[in-house]
Amino acid sequence: MQDLVLTAAIVLSLGIAAQWLAWRFKIPAIVLLAVGGIMAGPVTGILDPHAQLGEMLEPLVAVAVAIILFEGGISLDLRELRGTASGVRRLTLVGAPVGWLAGTIAAHYVAGLSWPTAAVLGGILVVTGPTVIAPLLRQAKLDRKPAITLKWEGIVNDPLGALFAVLAYEYAIAAGPDDIGLAPALGQVALGAVLAAAVGLAAGSAIAWAFRRGHVPEFLKAPLMIGAVLACFAGTNAFVEETGLIAVTVLGVTLGNSKVAALEELRRIKEVLATILVSGVFVLLTATLNAETLAALDWRHAAYVVAVLVIVRPVTVLASLIGTGVPWSNRALLAWIAPRGIVAVAITGLFGERLVAAGYEDGALLVPLGFAVVLSTVTLHGFSLRPLARLLKLTSDAPPGFLVVGAGAWTTALAHALVKAKVPVVLADRSWARLRAARHEGLPVYHGEVLSDATEIHLDLASTSHVIAATDNDAYNTLICNHFGPDIGRSAMFQVAPQTQPVTDRHSLALGGMVPLAMAAGIDELDRRQLAGWRFSRTRITEDFTEEDYRRQRPAGSETVLVIPARGRMQMPEDTGDIAFHAGDTIIAFGPPADAPAETTTDTDTDTDADTTEADAGS
Repeated sequence: MQDLVLTAAIVLSLGIAAQWLAWRFKIPAIVLLAVGGIMAGPVTGILDPHAQLGEMLEPLVAVAVAIILFEGGISLDLRELRGTASGVRRLTLVGAPVGWLAGTIAAHYVAGLSWPTAAVLGGILVVTGPTVIAPLLRQAKLDRKPAITLKWEGIVNDPLGALFAVLAYEYAIAAGPDDIGLAPALGQVALGAVLAAAVGLAAGSAIAWAFRRGHVPEFLKAPLMIGAVLACFAGTNAFVEETGLIAVTVLGVTLGNSKVAALEELRRIKEVLATILVSGVFVLLTATLNAETLAALDWRHAAYVVAVLVIVRPVTVLASLIGTGVPWSNRALLAWIAPRGIVAVAITGLFGERLVAAGYEDGALLVPLGFAVVLSTVTLHGFSLRPLARLLKLTSDAPPGFLVVGAGAWTTALAHALVKAKVPVVLADRSWARLRAARHEGLPVYHGEVLSDATEIHLDLASTSHVIAATDNDAYNTLICNHFGPDIGRSAMFQVAPQTQPVTDRHSLALGGMVPLAMAAGIDELDRRQLAGWRFSRTRITEDFTEEDYRRQRPAGSETVLVIPARGRMQMPEDTGDIAFHAGDTIIAFGPPADAPAETTTDTDTDTDADTTEADAGS
């Protein structure tokens, strides 16, 4: 028991530490997870999963994979898939089967695997996990269209690749090493797949019905969901071996596309659980590698990795995008970029052991081949994505920007000031009429409900670093900050002060966003000031025009709205003493123009000089 506790502690500590370091230094987590597993396993011998966990290793990995696939299924919103461009649909719905076929052929003829094992590996490597794609896209700053394509390919292909692998595995088990014949084997596979899909669909529909009717209290919804995943997984496996993965994937897709009010909160919970499991499984599987396993790889397996990179992926992309309007520069980028992730390794670890137990000796090669492809693609694609995107002119060098929700006099003027400061901004509102002034000024606007599912498709949230909720509805502002906080960061959520009560605690991260000093007056007062003649000004601190000069000459009553440093993260001060200004910083302030200093100019079409304050009319 003590060994099990110690093993769990080491695995989880390594996994979470790797995830944090990856976030902190903006590198793919999978690289650090692999390093941690190799150091703890083959190098130091601290971890020996087979010895320490024994027979528990396989079921632990199986349950983790089931929950990971459920997480992928619940993230797949079919409405969003229908709403995306034809290139995305073709790359997922046509490209995934083509990639499975091409990967299977390469695994058989190049790596020398038997057809059943090759089909399993080909299905697994269809997966291009979003957990790997997302960090690479943030670092590369891709244009919107190729970024969306890569993102949604990863989301959709996660469960699809697992489904292909399960179907291939079911065929391998039904046929056996002696091959009972294609027709009987396919019949058993089809029967098992239909049964599993029916169970997953029925369970998902029943849970959604119970949630909508209020038959399950809030505190039991997440436990019930996890219990249903395990029940479906174990129950279907008891009838037809390994169909549980199909059942949990269908269960996730069914729940993800049901109209359940608590679904967003449930998604947060399962994301936390999936992150822990993904990290732990990857460390465990990496630690199982040994010299004997790696020695089994030869030049044919190296050639297979090369074939996956330069033949399978290009064939998949080019074949699936025939007849679409996707530009050739985008096709070239997509034909190279396809990093595989943790899910691929987890599934190879699950199926490799079971193929060997079923009599397929080459099943032992699944794990090392899976690791080879994953680490090769993450490394090569991670380092080459941005240079290739620059070469193809598919990068965006724009700095991170703001999403401002609520189109009023003050927010429109703020958006105008941000645009003048070359800070990307989108002004969003549900009312087309309230966006009229911003549209007439040519400001970037989004008409729609920012909390809807469609927002993630039509609005580029990948480049959004800050959210300002400034509507006249206090509860709605709080809801906006709570909605975007987990993805963008709680420290980047800002909202205007409540209209009905004074602000006593501006740093309330538990509920809603922070209230910066410049927004403490409330939206009604800010709109009144804007209409009364208050204006935004933009000032750059230099060696000659210091912080003391700025503070001495700034208009009386003006407040700092935003500080744009020469390097680093933009800041919205919550107090007058929060931020010290330095040379190179640009300050956006809001104040009455009557007391503006002599350096102020009203020429809004001219760039600000080093020691000059520029007033933006914003009207």
